[in-house]
Amino acid sequence: MSLESPTPPALIRVPVRIVVLVAVLPVRMAWDALAAGGRLLDRALLRPAGRGLEWFFDHAVVLPARWLYRWLLAPAGRGIAIGAGWLGRGLEWLLRAVSVWPWRYVVVPVARYGVAVPAGWLYRRVLSPLGAGCLFLLEKLVLVPLAALFRHVLAPLFRYGAAVPAVWLYRRVLVPLGEGLGWAFRQAGRGLGRLLPRLGLALFVWPWAGLWRYVVAPVVRYGVVLPALWLWKRVLAPVGREVRDALALCWRVAGFVSRAVGRGLKWLAWNLLGRPLVHVWHGLRWCGRHLVARPAARIWASVLRPAGHWVRDALWAPARRAAVGAGHAAKDALASARATVREARRDAWRALVGAARPVEPREPAAARARTLGSTTNVSGAVPAPEISLRKRG
Repeated sequence: MSLESPTPPALIRVPVRIVVLVAVLPVRMAWDALAAGGRLLDRALLRPAGRGLEWFFDHAVVLPARWLYRWLLAPAGRGIAIGAGWLGRGLEWLLRAVSVWPWRYVVVPVARYGVAVPAGWLYRRVLSPLGAGCLFLLEKLVLVPLAALFRHVLAPLFRYGAAVPAVWLYRRVLVPLGEGLGWAFRQAGRGLGRLLPRLGLALFVWPWAGLWRYVVAPVVRYGVVLPALWLWKRVLAPVGREVRDALALCWRVAGFVSRAVGRGLKWLAWNLLGRPLVHVWHGLRWCGRHLVARPAARIWASVLRPAGHWVRDALWAPARRAAVGAGHAAKDALASARATVREARRDAWRALVGAARPVEPREPAAARARTLGSTTNVSGAVPAPEISLRKRG
């Protein structure tokens, strides 16, 4: 295949790809710009804003709501539940006192012993015997004569006056007449069943079938279907395939072009804005370190820290020790004053009541040993006195 006479697919492919590339390249560049802007917006604005909104929602809504629920709503709900329980028990007791207990202890006994028991006795002793007697009289005076009249008069009259003549008429007249009419109708139906389908085919089916087979079908086939198939196979399908392949290829090519343009814009922005800003930031950091941080650290190490140590050791420590000693002295003075007041109160009470002064607690004297059940002392032991400590004191 030479370049001077390209084949028809090449004649279709090259213009289609050029047109599609011209149409797709701005769309792809706009798409890449939007995607990069969306990623930048997500990293720089949406995620920090989302975290800030989450923190604000937690501290402005969740924590107050949790505190409100834990310390206000839950106790209030428990109190309401307890009050509702007591109210329900009171209403239940009131309902029982108003409806259940009167029904159980008043209405039911009255209905049972005032109505049901007398009614049962009346039914067993009066109404049941009276009903049995009335039923016996009705049976003997009415039902038995009516049964005899039906059996011996009405039944023979109906049998020989109506049933027997009707059976004879059915067997001898109506059955033969019905069989003849049925045979006549069957013969007429068979004739009509053979004639009507052929007449219907001749009038309604055969003309339309011939019209469809010899007129409509050839016109539709050779006038519509075959040209449409040829147009689809020879024109629309090749053009559609070329447009699809051109779209895929041009989308990739536009991506390469867009990426190259993006790299160029990135390099230009870095050299025009980013690099100077980085140098400015490094200069500011150097100035802050050498002009603010190091002098502040030297002032802290040389002036503020020794001054703080001197204040702590020369002023604060003696003041604290003096305050502690004063506190201990005040505590001891309060304890002695409390003991003095307590002793004065006891003395005043003894003076008013006249009670003896209580004996101060002391160690009990050692009991001298002796033999059990006898007054004979153990050899080498001094006898113990027989007076108790309370009486001695």
